[in-house]
Amino acid sequence: MPKVIFKSPLAEVSVDVPPGTILLDAAEQGGAQVGHSCGGVCGCSTCHIWVRKGLDSLSEQSDAEADRLDMGFDVRPYSRLSCQTEVSQEDVTVEITEESLTAFMDENPVIRRALEAEGKWPLKK
Repeated sequence: MPKVIFKSPLAEVSVDVPPGTILLDAAEQGGAQVGHSCGGVCGCSTCHIWVRKGLDSLSEQSDAEADRLDMGFDVRPYSRLSCQTEVSQEDVTVEITEESLTAFMDENPVIRRALEAEGKWPLKK
């Protein structure tokens, strides 16, 4: 099974998933802090991630995903929406963008308040 590694300034999460798994599902399975305000239906860009390893092994980007990514912040050639991207046979490493991490914190105020109390949120630049 391929391994997906999610990296952020707050944590690194690794999860083994079967081929065909959507990256957002892998994030939820492993407890990675990937935001998804629309619920994972390609209706926003809050699950925007950067693929650091394994980009060529992922599912092809659809026109709908490319159009939605145009709304994202700090989009790069290796940007994808985790709700639209399927894992194949290879291991993948992704970086959770600040946009996605902020959306996650907005969607999870209990976690955000706990991190604020520990001085870990907001991120220091």
